[in-house]
Amino acid sequence: MFEYEFIRRSFVMGIIIAMIAPTVGYFLVLRRQSIIGDTLSHVALAGVAFGMITNIYPIYTAIIFTVIAAIGIEYLRRRYENYAELSLSIVLSAGVGLASVLTSLGNTQGILSYLFGSLSLVSNEEIILIIALGVVILVTILILYKKLFYMTFDEESAYLAGIPVKTINLYFSILVAVTIAISMRIVGILLISSLMILPVAASLIIADSFKRGLIYSILFGVTSVVMGLILSYYLNLASGGTIVLTSLILLIITIIKGKKK
Repeated sequence: MFEYEFIRRSFVMGIIIAMIAPTVGYFLVLRRQSIIGDTLSHVALAGVAFGMITNIYPIYTAIIFTVIAAIGIEYLRRRYENYAELSLSIVLSAGVGLASVLTSLGNTQGILSYLFGSLSLVSNEEIILIIALGVVILVTILILYKKLFYMTFDEESAYLAGIPVKTINLYFSILVAVTIAISMRIVGILLISSLMILPVAASLIIADSFKRGLIYSILFGVTSVVMGLILSYYLNLASGGTIVLTSLILLIITIIKGKKK
């Protein structure tokens, strides 16, 4: 299978995404914000549709749309301080409505490949973009690790300790948005949130510390993507769905093993 160039590109792209998505998802799950992935993925769909209509590269427009949505979520989260989850519902509704309207306005026949992912359509331009953004995201998480750790468990104390909570929350939300936008080529818009959550869910069962939980999340993510891509190639299945189902199977195995222990 590695004789084909598009397969080699897909594996490079997939492994980078498999490292980014669970890393970002790990902090989201522990902060009780796992639903944000679904919210931003629907906004990304609107971004893709807009890009197709205007003949702009869809990943660029998806990044712009999701970043704007992430900023909107943070703004609404502060406005509805006692009902933080309401901000996600508002943006989700806006994303679904906008996507529905935009897909009906012009030629969006190729949008299916963005919904569920496509191996054969991965380009060299996308590889370069994802490597660059992937490095930025991982380095940022590494630099902000201690602050994010503090904020994850006690945001108020982190603020009192002098950590710029609002700025970091906004920046982290933008990282989540970019992760979703760049991951849709392999996993698909409708499935990327699963790759952000399922490896984390498996890691939380076996991890005995915060750092190990993060490491296990990445390992589960990489395993899911590698096995999913191999299975999707040989069984002629959709890459995104196969990756997510592989991740789900790993989670089920981890739950069973965890019960036995």
